[in-house]
Amino acid sequence: MGRWIKRLSITGLLTLFVLSALARIVSAGLGAMPEGTEADPLEEVLLCPPSDEVATLLGQIAGRDEELRGRETALAMREQDLEIARQEIESSLERLGEAESRLAARMEMSATASNDDINRLVAVYEGMKPKDAAVLFEAMEPTFASGFLARMRPDAASALFSNLSPEKAYALSVMMAGRNANAATE
Repeated sequence: MGRWIKRLSITGLLTLFVLSALARIVSAGLGAMPEGTEADPLEEVLLCPPSDEVATLLGQIAGRDEELRGRETALAMREQDLEIARQEIESSLERLGEAESRLAARMEMSATASNDDINRLVAVYEGMKPKDAAVLFEAMEPTFASGFLARMRPDAASALFSNLSPEKAYALSVMMAGRNANAATE
């Protein structure tokens, strides 16, 4: 809006100067013409050079007008560049959202598959003879073994516990009891 006001002001000022010059020329020309002759005011304007002051102002106005046109062109180009950048950013954000959705789906599928695998393995351990399963659990790290025992049915876990060495049974009991000791209660 501001640039249009400036342009309007410059254009209005230029128009006033031209009209002022025309008025001077016409009034000077009408007084000097003999009676009965008609003068062409346009011809007199073209023949009569403007004063130095008016010529300087007209030159300054023309220069300012050219400068404003250059700024408008630069601004239009910047606006075009910004629009292109905005479109590229929106496109990138859309692609990023799609990639995030695909990643979330893969993570969900991976978590589900991992959980399914563990549940299947727990079912295998529950189906084994407690004495055979105890041999495997004796060889496992307590943190690893306690994860399986926590998921097992209580009757299958108790049968397995009864076949473990006292040290291993104690270590697994401590791990299972301490699993949620630091969990928030509220």
